[in-house]
Amino acid sequence: MRSDEVKLNAERAPHRSLFKAMGYTDEELSRPLIGIANPKSEIVPGHFHLNQIADAVKAGIRMAGGTPVEFGTIGVCDGIAMGHKGMHYSLASREIIADECEIMAEAHRFDGMVFMPGCDKIIPGMLMAAARIDLPAIVVTAGAMLSYQSNGKNLDLNSVFEAVGAYKAGKATDEELAFCENNACPSCGSCSGMFTANSMACLSEAIGMALPGNGTIPAVYAERLRLAKHAGMQIVELVKKDIRPSQILTEQAFTNALTVDMALGCSTNSVLHLTAIAREAGVKLNIDLINEISARVPNLCRLAPSGPHHIEDLYHAGGVSAVINELIKCGYYEGSNMTVLGVSMAEAVEHAAIRNKAVIHTCDAPYSKTGGIAILKGNIAPDGAVVKRAAVLENMMQHSGPAKVFNSEEEAIKAIYGMQIQPGDVVVIRYEGPKGGPGMREMLGPTSAIAGMGLDSTVALITDGRFSGASRGAAIGHVSPEAASGGNIGLLITGDIIDIDIPAGKLSAQVSEETFAERRKSWKAPEPKIKKGYLARYERMVSSASEGAVVK
Repeated sequence: MRSDEVKLNAERAPHRSLFKAMGYTDEELSRPLIGIANPKSEIVPGHFHLNQIADAVKAGIRMAGGTPVEFGTIGVCDGIAMGHKGMHYSLASREIIADECEIMAEAHRFDGMVFMPGCDKIIPGMLMAAARIDLPAIVVTAGAMLSYQSNGKNLDLNSVFEAVGAYKAGKATDEELAFCENNACPSCGSCSGMFTANSMACLSEAIGMALPGNGTIPAVYAERLRLAKHAGMQIVELVKKDIRPSQILTEQAFTNALTVDMALGCSTNSVLHLTAIAREAGVKLNIDLINEISARVPNLCRLAPSGPHHIEDLYHAGGVSAVINELIKCGYYEGSNMTVLGVSMAEAVEHAAIRNKAVIHTCDAPYSKTGGIAILKGNIAPDGAVVKRAAVLENMMQHSGPAKVFNSEEEAIKAIYGMQIQPGDVVVIRYEGPKGGPGMREMLGPTSAIAGMGLDSTVALITDGRFSGASRGAAIGHVSPEAASGGNIGLLITGDIIDIDIPAGKLSAQVSEETFAERRKSWKAPEPKIKKGYLARYERMVSSASEGAVVK
């Protein structure tokens, strides 16, 4: 066992003495040491309950003959960090989380790892660590928050953001805003729609790194605890069989994950994160593959913000396993890929079935014949931009309109609430990319304001920043190269006509190359917004969104 390096033979007596200072017995030290990365905190609703899940994981490890060793990591709540300086730190935290897990696993020579993420950047950060350290590993996410469903209303966190827009536009009363605030988030867990956290929880399952059910069992259900116990038992089995992430996170596994991504209509952030995880796994993930998969894989689910259903509805309808089994039957998903169960995905999901065809459509009657995400390219985004096409109204799939250009999220929000945006406009928010942000802030505020004010059927938004998985409408993010790196989005001026053609994968301005070249002569790289601390280092080292916004 790898942990013998810290516990075996006479020369390790000092090491054993330190273990015994914490109460470990000789019997416990004779077993595999399983690290448990637990980001429990009292500031993240998706992590608030993780100690209970950790206890279940530890029980499973002990039942199977291992010794659990729990440690903590950081975690940012994107919702609480939204709309102010705090959001600069969200994506940037992904790299620290991966580093923390690597450091703890390598310094203490764990034999295997259980990763217990709940929310947006924590799940991909831990999957990056799993790929990097390549120890037997399993992911157990925290589970989804329940949604509020009553009298035909479906509320979630996004509803509150949109209610603010409606309130600002005089379309909602104080009482209506308060009702939404008090009811939209009725339990702990990751916010209840197919937002980024739940997208990545589902894709952890789809890529083979989590047990069936992981993506959709609600946080407060007893089944989540049973899943955690089974995961604890299974990690010991993975250590015994030496099944590692490198055997699971193959090129085919990432193709499969993108296939499920399209079928579920996941967050656009999943593109950013899968690219980063693939890089750690040594797999080249070309974003052009996304359109290729999207063109042939049907969209089978429309969860919030794309439709009325939430994660608990997907759970009751059969979960991710039912979606994967349907995709395997129809030839879209290659089921031979290895999973943390130690069997192929086809074997893992063979008994899963769709229990509610209103929530999970079949391949022969999909919501759409094409997938939920699209990559757009053109003279604004030669390296690509991303849109959640499943959340775009049909009349906005193709749109041309004048640009209203803003150099920050705050400028754009002020203009939107100030009634300066007109039907037909294309809001451009730049200098919000990985480098320019820094940290590529999520911008749920502007998209929710546009939707809440009833403009989502006539106004598009493009940015080199990114959007929350809760965003809906013609919201196009990840424009690359970003403005701060000299990308053409930084050369646009208010009044330029922007052409958007989502079915054709195009995003361009009616601006000639000669005009762009002339404007570039007077363009200067902006001064860094933050000049000290972690974000200053991050800004110097971060790559483009088209490369996953990884630190090099």
